Amino acid sequence: MKRFALLLAVMFLCCALPLLADEGHHHEDLTPDQLGTVHFPVSCAASVQKPFERGVALLHSFWYEEAQKEFEQIAKDDSRCAMAHWGVAMSLWHQLWDTPKADTLAQGAAEVKKAKGLHAKTDRERDYIAAIGAFYEDSKKDHQERAIAYSKAMERMYQRYPADREAAAFYALSLLASEPDHDTTFANRKQAATVLEKLFAEEPNHPGVAHYLIHSYDKPQLAELGLPAARRYAQIAPASPHALHMPSHIFSRLGLWQEDIDSNLASVAATRKTAAMHMGGESHQFHAMDFLDYAYLQIGREADAQKLVDEIRAMPPQPDMYGMGDPRIWALAEFSARNAIELHHWQEAAALSPMPDAQTGMNAVVYWARAIGASRSGNPAQAAKDTEEMESIRKALVSEKKKGFAYDVEQERKEAQAWLDFTQGKGDSAVLTLRSIAEQEEAEGEETGVFPAREMLADMLLEMKRPEQALAEYEADLKFNPNRFNGLYGAAHAAEMAGKTQEANTYYARLVKTCDGSNSDRPELAHARSLLAQK
Repeated sequence: MKRFALLLAVMFLCCALPLLADEGHHHEDLTPDQLGTVHFPVSCAASVQKPFERGVALLHSFWYEEAQKEFEQIAKDDSRCAMAHWGVAMSLWHQLWDTPKADTLAQGAAEVKKAKGLHAKTDRERDYIAAIGAFYEDSKKDHQERAIAYSKAMERMYQRYPADREAAAFYALSLLASEPDHDTTFANRKQAATVLEKLFAEEPNHPGVAHYLIHSYDKPQLAELGLPAARRYAQIAPASPHALHMPSHIFSRLGLWQEDIDSNLASVAATRKTAAMHMGGESHQFHAMDFLDYAYLQIGREADAQKLVDEIRAMPPQPDMYGMGDPRIWALAEFSARNAIELHHWQEAAALSPMPDAQTGMNAVVYWARAIGASRSGNPAQAAKDTEEMESIRKALVSEKKKGFAYDVEQERKEAQAWLDFTQGKGDSAVLTLRSIAEQEEAEGEETGVFPAREMLADMLLEMKRPEQALAEYEADLKFNPNRFNGLYGAAHAAEMAGKTQEANTYYARLVKTCDGSNSDRPELAHARSLLAQK
């Protein structure tokens, strides 16, 4: 389960539900104490200055649908406010995950045209409008070219208006939004962090600064640097479901599972509270639940992970999101697949059913789990069929011009093929395949919420009775994915098999400590506790 499933989750992050009968925006109840402090003076009517800054604060926490409503209301309240249309255009492009379709691009370009037609009173405002225009106005450019054009325009603003902290924050975000695919240098992230760290010292209550720092450092090589922002952001904007969730990106990277869980429980609660007020973003809860499910599995709370699946299964159908279908379908597919593989329930994994009515690609994770489960439970014929299904999905994604998703499915297919090769006596070839995937994952700083390829490689080496080699791989992986249940147990078991009793006991002790307070009946945990009790 690589970025494909997680990117689908992010695409549901802040999507709006259709407004219910009560269309009250409730924005007036959202104060700087709840959204963070933003200073963004504009030459519009004085009466819309505070609502404008509230709209910008909503943008900074990716509450795009509510930001759009705020800016649209400002445009009604002050028909000469050019920056209100800038705000609408900014709300339409969800920079870190969205590739806007033609109708959205047209809508954004129309807002830019309205903004320019109102002839903003200051050079600064005209430059903001021109910058977002660089993204929307040239339909001949592809998405990456337009994202880079916008980033270059924001860089000029950053240089031209050094006292404008909003320009600096939006420039940093633009660097993240224009990051090249599969970048292993993290150059854009590091550049964004350089801009943001200075701002963080100056504006500790600014929602965008803390938020974008977390995104900048959301790589295993950088995550430790993101802890101050992670522990600050939820305090800055406690009314924002995304602000409550976002710190868990860093907590998950660092294996801080209880903090991860606390963040996402708070996010789910906030999402449901704001949804009850008919504010957009109800489907955010599925993204928070994704992190919850993963964290529960790492600390021996499998029953809680299963409760999440049961809860989602009992939910009524959810509205279509961005043409990707019901987000429940994605969540059930991913969580069921992940839980079976993480818990080594191979027969359960092999028996998973593809989700009906799933959009192209959503069932890739199901076939991934089925194929691995079938291989590991002695059914290579089924594993071969499921691996072929993944290839069919990859081809369909390519034909739909979803190359990034197709790439991720291909990586998953290779993992499934490696386990099939292993069952067919091609262990050395399978090891090479998994090692190649692992090296690529680590170079790119693969997403959390997935089963690391290097850990999978270590599992395979253990199956091949090569405990010394397996231990080296587990230890290497734990540096990138600390405190994972399977990684800690695998390292302990490999050390035990290699006769390294002290190392084995150290890893078993770490596993028991990580799962402290759980009621898990996993045999691995029972084995660890039994051995430690004999010391």
